[in-house]
Amino acid sequence: MFIINLLKAYIRFAIFATGILIGIQVPSFVDQYAKRIDAHYQEVSFNISGFQKTANSLFGGDLEALIAYYDGSNDTVFRSDSESIRLITDRYYRLENERLALGHNALVVAMHVLFAADQEFFQETLEQYTYTVPLNSIAIEWGLAIGIFSILIIDLLYFGCTRFYKLVSRRKAGMSVN
Repeated sequence: MFIINLLKAYIRFAIFATGILIGIQVPSFVDQYAKRIDAHYQEVSFNISGFQKTANSLFGGDLEALIAYYDGSNDTVFRSDSESIRLITDRYYRLENERLALGHNALVVAMHVLFAADQEFFQETLEQYTYTVPLNSIAIEWGLAIGIFSILIIDLLYFGCTRFYKLVSRRKAGMSVN
């Protein structure tokens, strides 16, 4: 029995340590995601700037009016370019929305990145993520929170399973007596 209890304690410790290691990655992943969003935003802002200047001088700053003008033109080149401008504009607005979502407190931002991030940029970040072990207060807080949460989940599952097993065993014992 001593060995089994010792083994349980080591398993719980391993789960806790794994939870800590996963938890300290959260702020680092969020930071790398935010930097990726910012880099893409700067690039697309540069790409759209010429079109925005034209829209400012000829269409009162309305990019949609510029796109509609290109799209409605008799010139094949202009019609073809309207789709390119549309793609750049859509990407710009997507990135702008992501930047706004990343402007909240750390918990809201982490939840956004983990559950509602733009999938294209989330996948890019995931594929190029570099694991770190930062020793700052935010990483330690996340690590401890995930570690404690994982132990609580495992303990609750274990407790629930043992209760269920005892309940089923009692019912079977009660049925065989009758």
